[in-house]
Amino acid sequence: MTILVPEKPKRKLKSTAPFVPDLVYFEPQALEYEKGKRIMEWVKANNIEYRMTTSHNRITNLPGETDQEKYRIAKRTLVVGLRKTLKFDQSKPSAEYAIPISTGCMGHCHYCYLQTTLGSKPYIRVYVNTEDILHAAKDYIEERKPEITRFEAACTSDPVGLEHITGSLGDLIRFMADEEFGRLRFVTKYHHVDPLLNIKHNGHTRIRFSVNAEYVIKNFEPATSRFEERIEAAGKIAHAGYPLGFIIAPIIWYDGWEEGYSELLERLKENLPQEATKDLTFEMIQHRFTKTAKNVIEQRYPKSKLEMDIAKRETKWGKWGQYKYVYPKDQQQALREFITERIFDAFPQAKIEYFT
Repeated sequence: MTILVPEKPKRKLKSTAPFVPDLVYFEPQALEYEKGKRIMEWVKANNIEYRMTTSHNRITNLPGETDQEKYRIAKRTLVVGLRKTLKFDQSKPSAEYAIPISTGCMGHCHYCYLQTTLGSKPYIRVYVNTEDILHAAKDYIEERKPEITRFEAACTSDPVGLEHITGSLGDLIRFMADEEFGRLRFVTKYHHVDPLLNIKHNGHTRIRFSVNAEYVIKNFEPATSRFEERIEAAGKIAHAGYPLGFIIAPIIWYDGWEEGYSELLERLKENLPQEATKDLTFEMIQHRFTKTAKNVIEQRYPKSKLEMDIAKRETKWGKWGQYKYVYPKDQQQALREFITERIFDAFPQAKIEYFT
């Protein structure tokens, strides 16, 4: 006699919640702007503790007993201020310029270059003088036309994870929709894209999702949306008519990497709706680090499995005045060729914008 044992129902995973800070600081001037007032209303409605500060660049009294505790608290702290420097940094190879609407991220990706770029300021800053930022962007567009000027909105932050608080991406998307020679780009590890779906964009904004092998997401990307959530959000973005892209970054050489990246592209192919495969772009960035980054990461994530053995790497001069440690050329070539072949097997019409 055969006894049938019913399968246990699969446990439904809880959705990754939107970011809600534990503590918010305001520059007094920020409350003179409508966006600043709206954020203050949101803070009060959510019963979040807030304080005033003279400058978003000098938050010196963050709570915490140890450096690690202060770091964790800082990543849960939001600072609302004005962007005073309106000279945009270059953002090669992704775009001509970085457009600054926020700085800092709530994610805990072990490898992130923001670990050192932000140094002792890992708290999250948002800027409420959006009109000033857009006026500066307009000047850059006018200066370069009739060439297209691309702006990257995610160089120093993940603005999708902040959109429910600021609405700043929506402001940029609407602005670029009417700019013949302006384009917007940003990348995210979060799936909270619903506020963007009904915005007029005229195809002038490309939204990209950061994806990776399961090994990388599981071990090195805490406090971000799951792979499945990101792919579902990518389908929504494609359905809303936005140009879509994926950044595979950082590409990490580990035992089983071929299987891991093959599976990544197979899962993308299986789960993306057909409409999402039109005008699809890929960008590939190998893992790299500086000595400063290595020291900071090992201090902040002492149990991390992230491989940062300088003896196994080659050096590459970085634009910030430090050597970066990258994979040897034979490993770079193997990674690039293998993943490129898998991309074109899955998406023959896709465009690979760069490997770096």
